[in-house]
Amino acid sequence: MDPLMSSTLFEPIALRGLTLKNRIAVSPMCQYISDNGNANDWHLMHYGSMSLGAGGLVMTEMTNINMTGRITHKCATLCTDDNEASWKRVVDFAKKFGAAAIGVELAHAGRKGSTVPPAQGGRPLKPEEGAWETVAPSALPFGDWHTPRALAKAELPRLVDDYVASVQRAERAGFELIEFHAGHGYLIHQFLSALSNQRTDEYGGSLDNRMRFPLEVFAAMREVWPKDKPMGARLSVTDWVEGGLDMAQSLRFAHELKKLGCDFVDVSSGGLDPRQQPPFAPGYHVGFAERIKKEVGITT
Repeated sequence: MDPLMSSTLFEPIALRGLTLKNRIAVSPMCQYISDNGNANDWHLMHYGSMSLGAGGLVMTEMTNINMTGRITHKCATLCTDDNEASWKRVVDFAKKFGAAAIGVELAHAGRKGSTVPPAQGGRPLKPEEGAWETVAPSALPFGDWHTPRALAKAELPRLVDDYVASVQRAERAGFELIEFHAGHGYLIHQFLSALSNQRTDEYGGSLDNRMRFPLEVFAAMREVWPKDKPMGARLSVTDWVEGGLDMAQSLRFAHELKKLGCDFVDVSSGGLDPRQQPPFAPGYHVGFAERIKKEVGITT
């Protein structure tokens, strides 16, 4: 036998009631081609073809829980009946003809929303281009982008409801796995990092407080997602900026997620602060994933 083909990479892995045929996964990658948040023929071809390949899991792009949570006007959402029906069409095709499981990554961009797609420069939208008000834990912009409105404490339960509603829509659409996006500088990551969260209520300050809202969201999502289906989280384990999120804090967060029924951690980093200086190189996240796997006892 080819030694490569005897690698653990090609062995099945079970996550709750879902068994992936191997450990190869197509990572979430924003497409910036949705129509009013709806998946279209591009998505049918893109995810459909991926599901026919060698991988065991195909993840959708970052799919947002409401319209305010989009990065751009062309980002995917899962917050309307039309969104749900459009994604069900894609999922049905993938499950009928493909051999890979299909999962959805649920997110909210927070202060990194209201921009043009990266291929057009990735800059903040102008008012005449349909810019919208962004929200965040604190009124602190990402670099020189729009200054977001700080979320009032009374608004947080509504955001939790939006996450829950998207989970319920994901179940009806037939998705087999959910990834909770808590990285890349988006809303949940903004709550976790002291660089972006300078609140003075119980949702800011100490790490316990900064984790409070992310953990409330995850717990509510897990409660309505079927017990036999896996749910994990994507984490940016370090901000690569002094005073920001670091590995020690991320280990604590991962421990708390595991207590709430998190089945895996998708390890990434950065995205929160333009001052970041990641040491880009092949496999530079592997050591972080190894630590979380060993010290938390969770699949990475």
